[in-house]
Amino acid sequence: MGLFDTVRCHYRLSNPAHQELEFQTKDLECLLDDYVITFEGRLIRLASGSRKLERDIEWPFHGDILMYTTDPQRDQDLVEYTVRFTHGRVEWIRPLGDRAARVAAEDSDAAPSREGGGSESAVASNEERSAEVRLLANIRLRRQELQGLFIDCSDHWRFEDPVYRFYHQSFKVYVLQDQTRTIVRTLQSLAPDRPLNPWFVEIVDAGTGKRFEPEDNAEWTRVTRPIVEAFFHARFFLEMTIRYADLEAPPNPLPSGYAALLRLYGLR
Repeated sequence: MGLFDTVRCHYRLSNPAHQELEFQTKDLECLLDDYVITFEGRLIRLASGSRKLERDIEWPFHGDILMYTTDPQRDQDLVEYTVRFTHGRVEWIRPLGDRAARVAAEDSDAAPSREGGGSESAVASNEERSAEVRLLANIRLRRQELQGLFIDCSDHWRFEDPVYRFYHQSFKVYVLQDQTRTIVRTLQSLAPDRPLNPWFVEIVDAGTGKRFEPEDNAEWTRVTRPIVEAFFHARFFLEMTIRYADLEAPPNPLPSGYAALLRLYGLR
């Protein structure tokens, strides 16, 4: 069986009858420790379950855990929940059905059916999972193209010099806009059916479509800093596609850069 940790969940579950159950998970430290998910959604590692801790501490877990138990009121039926944490705080908790149905849903690129009594949240989760798998496949397929674009956006004349021109107060900083637009088009093409994060779009809109005017010199940072900011954000997401291009399946736990990619495409 191997080691595991124990989790009690005070955070609201979709089935109130499960609220008092004691769950197990193999996605934390697997040291037979005790954890509590508080009413507010904080993950607490209890001192009572570990010889290494002198007091309860908030545990900054980032990613998903599967917690499971049996329901004594329903002939020992398996009860499973996936909990997504962002730096130790619950983002959501979703119930899982039987293991066979879950594996089939995760392995399928087809959108799941709403028939059969599945909840809307479960359907949305499976749709996002399929979209995430397609995104990873597109990144792997176009890895060489993405690497080439990143190299172009990292050389002397397309990276070092334009950033220098911002501090030198030279109109040549405006050339960064072309690279930003190219990167954004490429990022969008990796998941053409999904809108990009609205904050990212706002940053890009503020840092593109500008033409140098002599009066810009009087308000240099206000006018040109958004150009540099938009380029940096776009280049960051391009770099993350390359960093995680080797992934063949969604990772667990989530690295921060990969989680940011999911945010970019509305998948987290």
